Amino acid sequence: MNTKISQNLQDYSIWTKLNWTWAHTFILLQFTLQILLLFPQLGIIRVPIRIASFAFCLFLLIWLRPKISQHPANNSVIVVLAIMLLELCLHPYINSMTAGIAQCAMYLAIFSPLFWARSLKITQIGFQSLIFLMWGIHTLSASFGVLQVYYPGKFQPSLSTFIQNSTYKGDNFLITLANGEQVYRPMGLTDTPGGAATAGLYALLFGVVIALKYKNPILRIVGIGSAALGLFCIYLTQVRSILVFAAISMVFLAVVLMRTGQIARLTMMVSGVTALFAATFSWAIAIGGKSTLQRLSSLFVSSPQEFYQQNRGGFLQTTIETLLPQYPLGAGLGRWGMINNYFGDNTDLISQPIWVEIQWTGWLLDGGVPLILAYIVALYLTCQTAWKIATNRQLGDFAFWGGLVFAYNIGAVAITFNYPLFMSQGGMEFWLLNAVLFVATRNSKLDNKLLKTVQI
Repeated sequence: MNTKISQNLQDYSIWTKLNWTWAHTFILLQFTLQILLLFPQLGIIRVPIRIASFAFCLFLLIWLRPKISQHPANNSVIVVLAIMLLELCLHPYINSMTAGIAQCAMYLAIFSPLFWARSLKITQIGFQSLIFLMWGIHTLSASFGVLQVYYPGKFQPSLSTFIQNSTYKGDNFLITLANGEQVYRPMGLTDTPGGAATAGLYALLFGVVIALKYKNPILRIVGIGSAALGLFCIYLTQVRSILVFAAISMVFLAVVLMRTGQIARLTMMVSGVTALFAATFSWAIAIGGKSTLQRLSSLFVSSPQEFYQQNRGGFLQTTIETLLPQYPLGAGLGRWGMINNYFGDNTDLISQPIWVEIQWTGWLLDGGVPLILAYIVALYLTCQTAWKIATNRQLGDFAFWGGLVFAYNIGAVAITFNYPLFMSQGGMEFWLLNAVLFVATRNSKLDNKLLKTVQI
């Protein structure tokens, strides 16, 4: 009996100290590859570097073996992948076999964290360290975005070769500050003007949650400061979709707090976030000037329906009224986005590229109505799982991380009406966060069972 207890104690000690996992390595590698793109000398291998992040996910899918039960969205994701395989094998208007295989591989890579994360022995401590790692990386990037505005040229990385070779050579990404100086939209630690907006979103959302979750005054100050830097970047990049993403996420985080009866946190959040949005807006206008004010105020000059219709709404309308009747079962793989740009063969007039601005158009072109329905089910089950974790009182304060992921999920779903998020690195991060949250929750239950065994 003593031997059994001793073994259990040893296993438990190892289990709780196992904080660094492949998920942490994945996030760190994504950041490293992003930094490599900032060096002009490596511009010639930009495509391999971009591919490497997706290829690493596929490597983990082969290397790691699942050890716990599958995520509730697992089966619907498999249906999505099966539809993609059928499109590759049977659709007559595939752009090229190379582009088709690349499209399928990209879907698999983006979904893969949902599978390989099941092998991770990540605990609550490990999940929190992953959140802090992501928070630190994105806050650093957002900080560089602020410096790029205050010190034009000094902290400015080189533009991506793709933008340099474009028609406008990046001039369409310039903004005029209040002092009359022209600068590129904050790039952060990316090579794309406006790239700091994504970093700003994570810095804002994670910073607010960390400030609410921890009572340590220093950590709260750093969290609020991070949120302010992130929101300032979002304002100055003038990427209104990210601002809407952030606002939606904040609203649903408040819903979680209300549902779980965390009135003190809810009151602190509503008052703090309201003040943060107002103060940072004034800061951004003072630096960004009229161009920033006009860009942001356009969100409020008409109703949300009218505003969306005037911007991305036309793409959704075209998708429903024109493309849906024409391609109910898909238009053929490899006909849009960077997959077509990198691997497409557009010599065939029948399978010419189709312009895509929103995710729903991409889903329709790739797999038609069946793919859209399967993806909707996958997203619904994913959001439902995060909600259950967020409202599970037995998880204690760890459930608050579920609230963070749930709020993030709703914002991500909303952004699909504006941008093809799930065909980018953002899509991989979405499935990674949800998969690791699920695994950490399951492992925490195993922790509790092991503790009970030790106590016996």
